[in-house]
Amino acid sequence: MLDVQIVEADPADPAHAGAMVDLLDAYAGSQSGGGQPLPAATREKLPAALAARPTAHVLLAYAGGRPAGLLISFEGFSTFQCRPLLNIHDLIVEESFRGRGLCKQLLAAAEFLARRLGCCKLTLEVLEGNTIAQAAYRSCGFQGYELDPAFGKALFWEKKLPPP
Repeated sequence: MLDVQIVEADPADPAHAGAMVDLLDAYAGSQSGGGQPLPAATREKLPAALAARPTAHVLLAYAGGRPAGLLISFEGFSTFQCRPLLNIHDLIVEESFRGRGLCKQLLAAAEFLARRLGCCKLTLEVLEGNTIAQAAYRSCGFQGYELDPAFGKALFWEKKLPPP
């Protein structure tokens, strides 16, 4: 049995910051993360940028004392419910720890956090081809949503903006 500890990370703590950046960088460099390592500026600035955002919430999973998983989320707001929501922006399990339930444990910890914050829901996005993640998310109660079946399921779109 894998000894797992999930902590609310402090991006100002050098150990937490290093674990966050290393896990995110490893994922970014993988095929499912886009295949490119994080830019040096992102590696350097990310912990302080997250620490400066009071609505950012970071969870770190340690397995056997090693950083094994990361969940970065941000509070948003549901106008329809007039309550906060928690959007899971990044969910990463280090490759050697996959298939051991860490994803589900991180999602459970995020749900606990969201309930503590008074959120009405958790949201996340997942790539069409990432069927393993989709299966994990479904098993934890996530699903696509629609307001009216005549309009279909919600889609996630983006418009990239140049740096300031």
